Amino acid sequence: QVKRSEPDIVMTIPPMPAPIEVTGVEFVEFAANEEEARELASLLHTLGFRQTGKHKTKQVARYSQGGINLVINTEREGFAHSSYAVHGTSAYALGLKVADAHATVARARALGAEPFEQAVGPSELGMPAIRGVGGGVLYFVDDKSELKNIWSIEFDPVADEAAGEDAGLLQFDHVAQTMNFDEMLTWLLFYTSILKTRKTPMVDIIDPAGIVRSQVVENDTGALRITMNGAENRRTLAGHFLAEKFGSSIQHLAFRTDNIFATAEALQANGFVPLQISPNYYDDIEARFGLDPDFSDSLKDANILYDRDDNGEYFQLYSPNYGEGFFFEIVERKGYKGYGAPNAIFRIAAQRKHLLPAERQAMWNDPHDTT
Repeated sequence: QVKRSEPDIVMTIPPMPAPIEVTGVEFVEFAANEEEARELASLLHTLGFRQTGKHKTKQVARYSQGGINLVINTEREGFAHSSYAVHGTSAYALGLKVADAHATVARARALGAEPFEQAVGPSELGMPAIRGVGGGVLYFVDDKSELKNIWSIEFDPVADEAAGEDAGLLQFDHVAQTMNFDEMLTWLLFYTSILKTRKTPMVDIIDPAGIVRSQVVENDTGALRITMNGAENRRTLAGHFLAEKFGSSIQHLAFRTDNIFATAEALQANGFVPLQISPNYYDDIEARFGLDPDFSDSLKDANILYDRDDNGEYFQLYSPNYGEGFFFEIVERKGYKGYGAPNAIFRIAAQRKHLLPAERQAMWNDPHDTT
């Protein structure tokens, strides 16, 4: 900043663009094999997604709803396949829409980020990218270049006969990345130095097996929210996810709706089965917030969690775990600024019940944990 504002000052730092504005999450990409891709696609159908595109030259499918794009890559070569070989089915790539994609990578490289490149085939665009959390990929697109047309250039439209009812999901609300706690400062610096973002204060997420530290990188518009969860042992759900996935990764995706009760009804019609929340939770929030009993019953019937702060209300609805601890979340914000931290212990308790007995036992009997 000093060098740009006072160019006559001699400074031994490389030239770089200013921090880049993020205007949204464009897509999240999963690496999978064919069988697990079908299972994931079935889950996405119950969430109201439909396949809207098939890559022109690769085994890559696009699923969409509202402004949300999810990509499933089942290629048997390339980086996605390598990621699958190490981590299994995982959300290995995050695509951000920014003001200038090439300037973003130029700034990242000047600050020491590792660039990512792979061969560009027919009907493909070279997307500017860098390596991110857990060795995954962070792609960048913008509206000032051909990247704005990536879906029409690289994908053929398809009709999805298996799709269910649109569930009213509008945008990505936040992306949650899980990592070892001692990595968190590195990745906080990574995001806040490259992108025009800020970090929120750290909060403790209570897991019956320990504490997970959580901190958020976000921007002023709310177009980007990345929750970073640092695990200190593998007995927590976050730690178990790290151990099973062999490293840091995206553990859950949160989608925004403007009417969570209508969304819950549509999901039920699609065959979606939500994470089952203990009835005792609803007695607790009814007393804590002075909720009308009928309203509390509506929350309980749909397994919706509730929180409130000085700015407004927050509603959360979760899927059960998919694979080794990945899950989806649906939220509605009514002015609320946080991420439902008081509800985490109830969500984690419900997720533990969803684990197979052998998985629960493995988490509690961790031979590598010395804490």
